[in-house]
Amino acid sequence: MDEYFLPKLLERFVAFLKDQGKSKFTVVAYKKDIEQFIGYLAGREKTDIRDVRKDDIEGFIQNLLEKKYTKKSASRKLNSIRTFFRFLKHEDVITANPAFDISHPKYTQTPPRILTKMEYRALRDVAKEEPRTYALVETLLQTGIKIGELAMLELDDVNKDKLHIRKYGKNIERDVPLNNAAKLAIEEYSKLRGENGGTNFIFITRTGNQLLIRNIRQIIDRCFQEVGIENATVNDLRNTFIAHQLRNGATLEYISSIVGHRRISSTERFLNLVKQEADRKEKLGEL
Repeated sequence: MDEYFLPKLLERFVAFLKDQGKSKFTVVAYKKDIEQFIGYLAGREKTDIRDVRKDDIEGFIQNLLEKKYTKKSASRKLNSIRTFFRFLKHEDVITANPAFDISHPKYTQTPPRILTKMEYRALRDVAKEEPRTYALVETLLQTGIKIGELAMLELDDVNKDKLHIRKYGKNIERDVPLNNAAKLAIEEYSKLRGENGGTNFIFITRTGNQLLIRNIRQIIDRCFQEVGIENATVNDLRNTFIAHQLRNGATLEYISSIVGHRRISSTERFLNLVKQEADRKEKLGEL
């Protein structure tokens, strides 16, 4: 029956996420995870939600690990599956959530990657060759916003010394201080950007369309490669901002509000890294 057909239920789930105001990036991520799970079930000749059991979900997670997915990625996909089944239970499509008590793959969370002064200066130097790239790097490095927040910035979000971050998905609407370095980089890019494409997004492609997250990631990754910075991601610019501000004496509460952390414990782990670095310097100084 159609009401139990997995692809149809996925359509309902996606519609629900959109009605909840989830960002398009969040919706796409959930959709891809569930599509992958449905594809796995199809290989086991299961297309009816009533036929899905706990061992099917555990088998899917194990299959991911065998395919060399990281435990962190597998854990995220399990979260997506749990959310999908919670929705179906709430909608009375199923009576129990078969993913409820499945254990997440255990993984060790690596400490945040913080760029050294030499690394982020080299990154800025190579980015200066192209105004849009430089504005991307400076905005990320000087404000600590997320890549998704950067992609969603609109022209009227820049207001003198502040950058307005709009609410979408789980992110927190807030105003972020905009220092001279970031402000000048955005202004210089804006002069070249002009009215291209008729879109209100700040960062656009050469054809005038919105610059998507994957486009931004490709641009920054290329800069990392050009200056030989290894094992770094776009998110490390955010990490570097947080660590730098804490080193300068900013309070946990203030930085947590600036970067939009929902839990202050997310900011505290950076403080622990900064303290460890200070301790190492003190010990070296005593030699």
